[in-house]
Amino acid sequence: HRAGGRPMTVTEVRSPERPTAGDAALVASLKRPRYEIFPLDGVEDEVARHIPAEVKLTITASPSKGMEPTLKLAERLRRRGYDVVPHLSARLVRDREHLEQVIERLEAADVREVFVIAGDPREAAGEFACAAGLLSAMDELRGRFAEIGISGYPESHHFISDEATIEAMFEKEPMATYIVSQICFDTDVIAIWVRRVRDRGTKLPIWIGIPGVTDKRRLLRISFKIGLGESARFLEAHRGWLARLLRPRAYSPTKLLLRLAPTIADPAARIGGLHVYTFNELERTENWRRELVAQLTRDNDE
Repeated sequence: HRAGGRPMTVTEVRSPERPTAGDAALVASLKRPRYEIFPLDGVEDEVARHIPAEVKLTITASPSKGMEPTLKLAERLRRRGYDVVPHLSARLVRDREHLEQVIERLEAADVREVFVIAGDPREAAGEFACAAGLLSAMDELRGRFAEIGISGYPESHHFISDEATIEAMFEKEPMATYIVSQICFDTDVIAIWVRRVRDRGTKLPIWIGIPGVTDKRRLLRISFKIGLGESARFLEAHRGWLARLLRPRAYSPTKLLLRLAPTIADPAARIGGLHVYTFNELERTENWRRELVAQLTRDNDE
């Protein structure tokens, strides 16, 4: 940001030597993003006010409130014409009967896509402790969904080891259709992780997870809560970034995206698109997206 808080333009944040060959791919990804939202009071009205129907919405599952708020919001937004992707949290599903009830409810609401995760509760509500177990239990019920997403972690998960997350991703791969990466602020780490996933033979499209526009202090709190920056290596490498993050201004992912453009444009990377963690900052994030698309489009036309 410039003095006075005005967001910097693409031209101002782009380094002079940076190639622009990836901008077309970046624009295409920005035109069809996925927005992740929390099922909190008032979010349905915020979506209706600010988000166009062509933006797909993924809905998280609360470890404290269970699956019900996720399912209710998915049903309501679907009736409003939005494509929705509810999170199915394995640790919130009690048993196979509960799983079948959830799936039948989603089918009745014409929900054709789900995102299957282990979930954040340390204690499982029933027999499913991991996403792979829930996916296996779905068995032929998986055929009721056109798309099934699973998670990937360029950096460490907050309470699952790197080795476990890698093994879990490959175990889940045959039962899924795409991967969504957790937020990472280091473009080199993202690019290396994508390459390693491909080197191991995984061909599922990867949706790169990025934060939306939100207050920097809030983003810092959330980042530590979900485990980002937990390692000494990350903190040591990002001292300046953390210092800037403490300033009371809004974070914008523009720089991150410009640096990610070559990875997004690389056919070998098989990037499906952008998964935007909005933290329910829907108006600011959507305004940023539209402005960035307009700026990049103007730049490419000149």
